[in-house]
Amino acid sequence: MTLSPSLGFVIPSPAFLRAWTVESQRPGRLLRTNRQQLKEYRLGRKTEICLEPLQKEENLGPQDVVLRTQMRLPGERAYAPCVDLVWDTARGWTAGSLRQQVAHFCSLPVEKIEIAKYFPEKFEWLPISSWNQQLTKRKKKKKQDNLQGAPYYLKDGDTIGIKNLLVEDDEDFSTVADDLGKKSQEALRVQSSDLFSSAKTPSRPRAPEASLSIHVGSFR
Repeated sequence: MTLSPSLGFVIPSPAFLRAWTVESQRPGRLLRTNRQQLKEYRLGRKTEICLEPLQKEENLGPQDVVLRTQMRLPGERAYAPCVDLVWDTARGWTAGSLRQQVAHFCSLPVEKIEIAKYFPEKFEWLPISSWNQQLTKRKKKKKQDNLQGAPYYLKDGDTIGIKNLLVEDDEDFSTVADDLGKKSQEALRVQSSDLFSSAKTPSRPRAPEASLSIHVGSFR
């Protein structure tokens, strides 16, 4: 057992900590293997690492994915605090597999939930439908259903919003904070555009100076 003065709590073992790289001031890549040395991750020299304390011991396998789940509050454009969900992707990174795991985690029928991934940099939620629902809506041929690829790019640390259709059946996942964030982004975009336009506008050219000829006359 070790004591961390900087963190202010007792760490029974490394299994009570998660180590993340820091990317854009947010947790990025999860360093999941306790026995693996940092040099084996091929991290850059200036890579920052943050430690996340856990309430219970955790030993993640190579196919486990850590997701932050948030249950939508009925009748409000807000969510309950995050609860971690460890998703075993041994059966594939499919929407159906994730929906089944989330439904089991929330003790709800899978057909009575809707889930969406949150993109904090855009203040947007992208619904994750089952593949059959996607085919019905898009009427396209079936292709590989892999949430690691576009448009979800799902990874460790992503936030998943959950909506209980037994108490709320609208399609909106957004929050008041998302509205404010988008307005702030738009204001910054307009301001940057104005500054760029001002920089590009050439100054009014000066008219050429008229030539002046001086003749010395004879006054005698």
